[in-house]
Amino acid sequence: MTYPSQDSYRWYADAAVPDGMEITQVYGWLVDGHGRVMARIDDGHWGLPGGTPELYDSDRVATLVREVDEEVQVRIADPVYLGYQEVLHPNHRSHAQLRMVARITELLPRRPDPDNGRIHGRILASFDAVLDGLNWGPSTEGQAECARRIAEARWGLPVMSPTAGPALD
Repeated sequence: MTYPSQDSYRWYADAAVPDGMEITQVYGWLVDGHGRVMARIDDGHWGLPGGTPELYDSDRVATLVREVDEEVQVRIADPVYLGYQEVLHPNHRSHAQLRMVARITELLPRRPDPDNGRIHGRILASFDAVLDGLNWGPSTEGQAECARRIAEARWGLPVMSPTAGPALD
């Protein structure tokens, strides 16, 4: 297989990670009752809450729960696996970044991330605003669409609502 000169990404909706492919991330599209998505902001850069699976995490849900508590101090419920993003590297094996969607049930008081001592910025904004803020490219649009569908169909959240504007914290 020939790899591009820089990393590239492929989105696989509702697909299992192939045997032997390393999972390096579990990130979540976290949606509140107003249909807004939680984004983490560091030095002006937007990201989804989540992180690296640890040996002591019992599964990918445990990784997501732990990471969103550490990074943005929220409690979540009903996590749903969306699929994975394959990261293709020019000089080494590809790896998987899992994506999930979950409902935000509680915003907790802010505290430093135990990994780095920083208090990350957090914002609640519409799916479109988060896509713009992330600026991660076409692979992310497929992830957002999967998350939006589940939030609307499964939980009845108003993901297309014009009132799903930003709330800073």
